[in-house]
Amino acid sequence: MVDGDAIRLQGLSKHFGPIRALDRVDLEVQRGEVFGFLGPNGAGKSTAIRILMDLIRPTAGYAEVLGQRPDHGGTKLRSRIGYLPGELRLPEHTTAGRYLHYLTKLRDNCGTDGINDLAERFDLDLSRTIGKLSKGNKQKIGVVQAFMHQPELLILDEPTSGLDPLLQHEFRDLVQERCAEGATLFMSSHVLGEIEATVERVAIIRAGQLVDIDDLATLRHRAGQEIELRFAHAVSADAFDGISNLSDLSVTPEPEGGATLRCILRGEPDQLLKAAAGHHVMAWKADDRELEDLFLDFYRPAGTEDGLPTATEGD
Repeated sequence: MVDGDAIRLQGLSKHFGPIRALDRVDLEVQRGEVFGFLGPNGAGKSTAIRILMDLIRPTAGYAEVLGQRPDHGGTKLRSRIGYLPGELRLPEHTTAGRYLHYLTKLRDNCGTDGINDLAERFDLDLSRTIGKLSKGNKQKIGVVQAFMHQPELLILDEPTSGLDPLLQHEFRDLVQERCAEGATLFMSSHVLGEIEATVERVAIIRAGQLVDIDDLATLRHRAGQEIELRFAHAVSADAFDGISNLSDLSVTPEPEGGATLRCILRGEPDQLLKAAAGHHVMAWKADDRELEDLFLDFYRPAGTEDGLPTATEGD
């Protein structure tokens, strides 16, 4: 493993019978990086995270976390990780405080000092019985237990689920503070705004396969522009065939005899403008696409490959 990698996945695959939840995933996350793992529900995000935490084992390939295989690192490795699962299960009949202090005992009392500070920060009442708490308050317990022992690596699966907007902002501040101190963040989410406000680099997974890995600034640039051209006369879409950086091109006849061309342009407009110059252009409009539009492009159904169904439900 290359020095500096906090997480490394190599050819990682996981099959559940005929369901291919992960399919030959390669990924590296550097130490100190703030990394987003993005995809729709059912894409394979939680499956990958469970392998990182040695909760399930891969069908093929391997994972390394902080320089060790999850199945070899044992409790010493897990004590260096702050983990928040997507489906948080908590004991119902004890208080939040007793439960959190119990977890510190499993970590040689590491994290005891952080409980009260984080509970106050997230307005968590440690004296209340967990079974009587709302979903949002239970999620606060999950956040506290993940951060309280100052872990080197934070692996968080949908971490702000159930938190109100004010506490979501508080969570982002906490992440920035810990990462400024040198911690690595690996955060899974299907909420684009949460990712944009938190991470530096993103991997996009769809139907168990990585479809892109890049920094947010580059992805935003690649989202492209929505173009609209209004022509005075009828125009055929065939006139714009062969322009490689156009997609979703359509030409709609107008009642008065003209036509409107709409498309997505990625990159320079030179070829489009040259093709349009052979016609009478009455109006031109170009709007930058939102980053969300790019992600929706990636999220379009992938279908099946090699006759083996891809995962469609769950993660």
